[in-house]
Amino acid sequence: MSTQLGKNFVARFFKDDESDNEITGLDRKNRNKRLREIMKIAKKYRADKGLTPKAFRLMLEELGPTFVKAGQVLSMRSEILPKRFTDELTSLRSDVSPLPYDLVLQTLQQEYGRPLDEIFASIDEHPEGSASVAQVHRAKLVTGEDVAIKVQRPGVQETMAQDISIMRTLVNTISFATKQAQIIDLNEVVEELWITFQEETDFIQEAQNLVKFAEMNKDVVYITCPKAYPELTTKHVIVMEYIDGINISQTEELEKRGYDLKEIGLKLVDNYTTQVLEHGYFHGDPHPGNIFIRGGQIVYIDLGMMGYISKRDANYLKAIMYAAGEQNVPALKEALLNFAIEKDMAKVNHAQFLADLDSIMSQFVSMNLRELDVGAFLNELFSLAARSHVVMPSSASMISKGFVTLEGVLDENIPNTNLIQIITAHIVNEESKGEKAQREINEFLAKSNLATRGLLNAATFVPEFMKMMTRGQLEFNMNLGMEPSQLSKMSNMADRLALAVIIAGLFIGSSIVYYAKIKPLIFGIPILGFLGYLGAFILSVIVVLDILLTRKRMR
Repeated sequence: MSTQLGKNFVARFFKDDESDNEITGLDRKNRNKRLREIMKIAKKYRADKGLTPKAFRLMLEELGPTFVKAGQVLSMRSEILPKRFTDELTSLRSDVSPLPYDLVLQTLQQEYGRPLDEIFASIDEHPEGSASVAQVHRAKLVTGEDVAIKVQRPGVQETMAQDISIMRTLVNTISFATKQAQIIDLNEVVEELWITFQEETDFIQEAQNLVKFAEMNKDVVYITCPKAYPELTTKHVIVMEYIDGINISQTEELEKRGYDLKEIGLKLVDNYTTQVLEHGYFHGDPHPGNIFIRGGQIVYIDLGMMGYISKRDANYLKAIMYAAGEQNVPALKEALLNFAIEKDMAKVNHAQFLADLDSIMSQFVSMNLRELDVGAFLNELFSLAARSHVVMPSSASMISKGFVTLEGVLDENIPNTNLIQIITAHIVNEESKGEKAQREINEFLAKSNLATRGLLNAATFVPEFMKMMTRGQLEFNMNLGMEPSQLSKMSNMADRLALAVIIAGLFIGSSIVYYAKIKPLIFGIPILGFLGYLGAFILSVIVVLDILLTRKRMR
């Protein structure tokens, strides 16, 4: 890096971003202090010398919750990081030391502005869980209900927003210094992280998610979520029903209680597929810690991060899943291009795109279906699309993450559950007659489109063909490799086949006329139908006699 470029790098890096300052509400002093902490940790791991996957993960964990979440997002972006890095990042831990109980009570007091004993009969001093954004305590309302209180860590919004501001500056600075196109992808990661952060720190939105999820699944007897208490929820505190169930990872306990693990896996996948493809509103992080079994029901908790997909995108995603299940590569290509929100058709190498899809399909489908990693399969498809100048919807990343996470739940806790078969069966079963017809029409139109393009390409050679023919320059060479006697036999067979088709047509047509009772009649049969039957009979006799005479000659 030149001296001037280095100065520009530093100037841009330490320059305040006014839009970020509006978000964080923090001054330059605090921002630069945090920046020095980040650089110190990066130096500790010798980030400038290159990082191993493990060192990269450890560094992100030490940098704090914002960077842990960034790593979790990057673990789903195989088009940005090599597979060995994405695999390592899947094990990132977000658990942190719990908040002091006095601080929890102080936060609750500030949020409610009234004595806590007017609301809660008791609050458990020991947290049920402690994560980067919040921690959960069990409590009992004065009205007797058993609830869980989720309390946001003081200052977490400012800290995470500050870190994201620094990430934005860092990515923009590297982009300015290196002019690498790949940095655009990193910008997308940072913005995705910002959206996720906003959702996870807005507890009012989470309470609304609980209400909406319960409403959408009200007719599904085996799916539920905690009841929300909106009147006791603020932006930093949410109160919900306490779920005293068995975590889905406690398989021995589930079996001991008489649960069928395979049935749980089937219902879990089928319902999650319904969330994604039918509701367009799905749990964004279905890991084992967020899934409990209680009273014969699958209970989703922690609905802070929900995914959204439009009906249009859901239909094309169905087509992708169905084509994968049918191992139909051309249909998969068409579905992917339809699913895209932006594509530069001039830059898309269709032949190469099809070949790459064929390679991905053969790689994944050649393995036993029980071993098929659907999440990784979707990741490969979306990564290929990105490399081919095809931009997928923003929901694609969360959908991939959801299925990857869910598949991890099944692999670890409910083995022998076939994810792709359940999804494909769900699509087929849920399709209405109209949707099936529409899918078949779309497939027909896609094939017709390919055929039409082929014919149009062939048509471009017609003028040259006609010119050569009129000048006597066109010659046809055909060599069937047959003797005259063999050609004669083939000709005879073709004649018989043609007569057979004519006879069948006469019989069918005459039968239609017969049942129509078109007058005048002869022997109770319409004259037109009678003549058709007679002609068919005469031709049938001729064919039979010809066959018998031919066999006699051969003897």
